Amino acid sequence: MIGALPSHHIRDLLRKGHIKNGNEKNIQPASLDLTLGDKIYRLPYIFLPKSDQKVEDVLHEIGAEEINFNYSLEANIPYIVKLRERLHLPENIYAYANPKSSVGRIDLRVTMLADYVSRFDAAGKRGYKGDLWAIVEPKSFRVKISPGDALLQLRLFYGDSRFSQSELETFFKDWSPLYLDEKPVSVEGLKISDRDGGLIMTVDMRSDFVGWRCEGAESFLDFSKRDFYDPRQFFNRVDRPKTKRITLRRGDFYILYTRERLRVPPGFAAEIAPMDVRSGEYRSHYAGFIDPGFGYGEKGEIKGLPIVLEVRPYEDNIVLIDKQPICKVIFERVAELPDLIYGKNIGSNYSNQTGPRLSKHFKMNQHE
Repeated sequence: MIGALPSHHIRDLLRKGHIKNGNEKNIQPASLDLTLGDKIYRLPYIFLPKSDQKVEDVLHEIGAEEINFNYSLEANIPYIVKLRERLHLPENIYAYANPKSSVGRIDLRVTMLADYVSRFDAAGKRGYKGDLWAIVEPKSFRVKISPGDALLQLRLFYGDSRFSQSELETFFKDWSPLYLDEKPVSVEGLKISDRDGGLIMTVDMRSDFVGWRCEGAESFLDFSKRDFYDPRQFFNRVDRPKTKRITLRRGDFYILYTRERLRVPPGFAAEIAPMDVRSGEYRSHYAGFIDPGFGYGEKGEIKGLPIVLEVRPYEDNIVLIDKQPICKVIFERVAELPDLIYGKNIGSNYSNQTGPRLSKHFKMNQHE
């Protein structure tokens, strides 16, 4: 069996104790939400454990300061939280993590660490057994988090789930997973990265309302609140200039969106990947996993949804123009059709997103 584990396989791992302290309510179509435990430390710097080190041992070595959750986390200060879930995976399964979409849209940097693993967001090789941790660092404004908050998603795999180029072309002919201007993109119209087979997506600047910009904010955001904040407390509108190009200022944070509309059929999943560094020194996304059914529905009734982009220039100001390549999407197989499909039926937050949608913490449609 090859591919990402579907929802019912994840449920089986929970019930058999291969994922300890997990909650079945946190199962998504092809991923599991990971939740914060009750231990949090302020870090002097971000680190990776060596192949012979447990994360908790490193915390003692570097003098990490144990704190509590009573106060909001300071911007540009790293913290680490032990996750509730603990893995005891079968020998044929491996796992990777990504921030949830609501995390990326508030410019909250979250990465996972595992014992003895010198990589971010990776739970070792097949059959990992051990604790999991989340490094959390607000970048634009203070954020208050609490035990039980879900900041990360774990995707589990039986084997390499990616497509070859010929398989990708067949997949497109069968499923029409990409739409542009209400029409499916043909195989001949695909723009595919030579490096990883990712589909190249472009930024949309045709509308009067292009996106949001955050220059930093004095307010703090409580992650537990929903449909609560006025966007103007944290963001400014970015309206389309006549030239259909905008200058992204170094250090600011932007919410933009793609021209192309993505459809992920129920038997497949996807992941957003960054463009090559030669395209510019910026990050185009934080959250990466896209679950089965996104922009597709249960029976193909949805004609795609745009990808919301979380963009931060690093070295210099960057000019973006309409149709400029901004990110890539990599499709992958799911081992079996999941018994959960992304959408309103399971409470998915962004199943009807259009344009530069802010996170679930903000009052919907206000000032758009």
